Amino acid sequence: MKIDFVTLFPEMVLPATEHSILARASRAGVVSFGAQNPRDFAQDKHRTVDDSSYGGGPGMVMMAPLIESALSACQPEPNTAIILTDPMGEKYTQAHARDLTRFDHLILICGHYEGVDERVRTQLATHCFTIGDYVLTGGELPSLIIADSVVRLLPGVLGDPESHQDDSHSDGLLGFPLYTRPLEFRGEAVPDVLTSGNHAAIAKWRRTQQLQRTKSHRPDLFSRAHLQPGDSDLL
Repeated sequence: MKIDFVTLFPEMVLPATEHSILARASRAGVVSFGAQNPRDFAQDKHRTVDDSSYGGGPGMVMMAPLIESALSACQPEPNTAIILTDPMGEKYTQAHARDLTRFDHLILICGHYEGVDERVRTQLATHCFTIGDYVLTGGELPSLIIADSVVRLLPGVLGDPESHQDDSHSDGLLGFPLYTRPLEFRGEAVPDVLTSGNHAAIAKWRRTQQLQRTKSHRPDLFSRAHLQPGDSDLL
């Protein structure tokens, strides 16, 4: 997979791809990263990328033609997803991450200032996502979040190919509690079932914890979760 960022700050996103899972995936040849700066395509001496908003109002708006030029420099392929992060987009979920793994090329548009020209969304982007109901300075952090969530699902990236199957949200539920050494920490011990060696009992305990945690802490997720036969008995 190829992942490109259209960003005014390549120095903010590309160094982040040189660490942890993203770096491992890159070294393994599973993914490659690049960035194009819309400012490089500006024609004036100030390399202007934004202008005032038609209709008035505060803030500046990134211009669509320069974003289009940066997108073209990324050399999109037929199987390319062009992703804009924007408050009006769909709330980004694990299901979206899985869907994006079917593309050969992702291009993530990082907005700045007051926002980007609406025609970037309507004419250039194939997907529009928001990562939450809050405001950030720019689209670099959301774009890195999306890239990370997709890359870790690609075959050959995680050491254990089944690692992501127990992740939170993998089946619509939160994950189960995790413990490691020491056996007791600040008076709280690891649940006995986890040290019992009884794998069936452990699996049952973990599923019960997933159900209870999700129902208690994220009832919105629980209402949409695909429950399995027997889950109601565990609750």
